[in-house]
Amino acid sequence: MNNSRMGPLQDGGHVVIIGGGPGGSACAIALCRLAQSLGREIKVTVYEGKTFQGERHYNQCVGVVSPPIQKILEDELGIPFPWHLVQRLITAYVLHGEHRSLSLSDVSEEPSYALRRVTFDAYLLEQAEAAGARVVRSRVTDVEVNPDGVIIYSESDNRRADVLIGAFGLDTGTAAALARATPYRPPQFLDSIVTKVHPPDNYPEIAPAPPGQIPSGRIHAFLPATSHIEFGAVSPKGNHLTVNIAGAHVTAAWMDYFLQGPARDLLTFVDPEHPLNPKDFRYFKGRFPISVAKGFYGNRYVTVGDAAGLVRAFKGKGINSACLTGLWAARAILTAGISARAFERSYVQDCREILSDIPYGHLVRQIVINASRLHQVDRALALAEDRPILRQALFDAVSGRQPYRTIIRNLLSSPIEWLGWRRSLEPR
Repeated sequence: MNNSRMGPLQDGGHVVIIGGGPGGSACAIALCRLAQSLGREIKVTVYEGKTFQGERHYNQCVGVVSPPIQKILEDELGIPFPWHLVQRLITAYVLHGEHRSLSLSDVSEEPSYALRRVTFDAYLLEQAEAAGARVVRSRVTDVEVNPDGVIIYSESDNRRADVLIGAFGLDTGTAAALARATPYRPPQFLDSIVTKVHPPDNYPEIAPAPPGQIPSGRIHAFLPATSHIEFGAVSPKGNHLTVNIAGAHVTAAWMDYFLQGPARDLLTFVDPEHPLNPKDFRYFKGRFPISVAKGFYGNRYVTVGDAAGLVRAFKGKGINSACLTGLWAARAILTAGISARAFERSYVQDCREILSDIPYGHLVRQIVINASRLHQVDRALALAEDRPILRQALFDAVSGRQPYRTIIRNLLSSPIEWLGWRRSLEPR
């Protein structure tokens, strides 16, 4: 371990990353590659308690990657995009109100792709190992962050290092450990529940593709009027559909309600008592952040992705944000330093686009919540049928193609469109 200097990490430095998801793996890859390019020899250790190979454990995430993920992996991290893991090319997003729906086609050159998150996570972690990181498959139980270094305790060992990177998502145990040792406080969050269902043969939403082509599919997004579910989605995969809901206190009962209520017309075949596949209707509960973490960086530690709360509202582009923040944290450690001041000067500056868009995301989220609670979503969808600017705004919001501040600016730049939008949300 290096001495107590807080400048850029030098030869012999040791970085410990807690979490081997996209943020942690991207950070490990970036650290190894950038250190090599700078002619430095450092140690990178990744702690990951889950076993992704063989799908023994799961990541409670839908598993849709959107642009510019290919560019991030290939140009920024120097690893191939895993085309072999892609299960569906997303061609459209369908927004559902109570009685009306609106299909928003994706005609961009860079579409989104659906894949199995567990296999994607395994791929990135393998790339981190190939780049030179050591992976310890063990859960972290506690940490110490001291002026002269950090200590990580796990179920299998303990290690000393110069700097700690928190890429643990919203894992409550690890977040509590870091909060005891530092000013870090985890983000506010929504609960989420994810399950999968296998539809019958010839179900159109998971139609096969001609030989040599990637199958296509549509993501269905729902904005139920109930206050218990903030949003829900049905996403196509290879041979099944992934269903997820999110809300302040969603439970298994609310997933049952969603399957039999708002999503019933789409999932007419659903029968939990007689599933078409024995793995159907297994519920997995997770969380995702809706605020920035307090103290998400400091002397000798920095958090990335969900752990930092550096994500888009409605959890859009979460994988992209995780990879980018992991990359930026690595760059800060090797070029700016490992002090709070160094992270503020480098890492926070790199994150400024995400940070500056969060208030606009909160505004849009509140508008959507109010629209659904006041039963105004159908009116908004009807209004967008023949208004291209509104259609584009809805597409950009649900697909994550544009920052929320850009979406709002584009709407405000067209007074007629904005007036119509406001009127659609006014009770009658």
